[in-house]
Amino acid sequence: MAAVTATQKLAIVPGIKVPDVYKQHWYGWLQRSLDKPPKTSCVLKNMPFPMAAPESEWVPFMKSPDGLGCDSGTIIIGHSSGASAAMRYAEAEKVKGLVLVSAATTDQNDPVERASGYFNRPWQFEKIRENAGFIIQFASDDDHFIPISEQMEVAEGLKSELHRFTDRGHFLHDTEPELLQAIEAKL
Repeated sequence: MAAVTATQKLAIVPGIKVPDVYKQHWYGWLQRSLDKPPKTSCVLKNMPFPMAAPESEWVPFMKSPDGLGCDSGTIIIGHSSGASAAMRYAEAEKVKGLVLVSAATTDQNDPVERASGYFNRPWQFEKIRENAGFIIQFASDDDHFIPISEQMEVAEGLKSELHRFTDRGHFLHDTEPELLQAIEAKL
């Protein structure tokens, strides 16, 4: 009798102001690259209220079976505001792993980010570490939205496996091969 292997679930949480996740940045490319049944299943969906990224909507959507359906066996890949959502999710829920791209610790004095709710209380880095099987982080010194000092604060707080670049900006390219390689190494 052949052994049954479970499908590894992955979910991509995009950044703010992305109304069509399939056509912007690397999201659709990464989803297609990782969605390889029966070995892996990668979920990518348009998020509710994408122009505001409210925690009160995004985190429940991440948990919902009708949303991203994240659970303790999911690897969550979050970019920018999606990284904030992934971290807040992991403060309360166990996950197989987190992959954070352009993660922040503050709202950058941006009124929309401030209203999102992610930055209105301290980060529970210890709880996130306890709830995540592994944490990989991608940061770039030339990110024009998130200062490298904040990205390093996340890396230090989470003791993440850090992939630091000098020339990726906010990781808004059509593909991110190193990101795919780092995730595949964990599968």
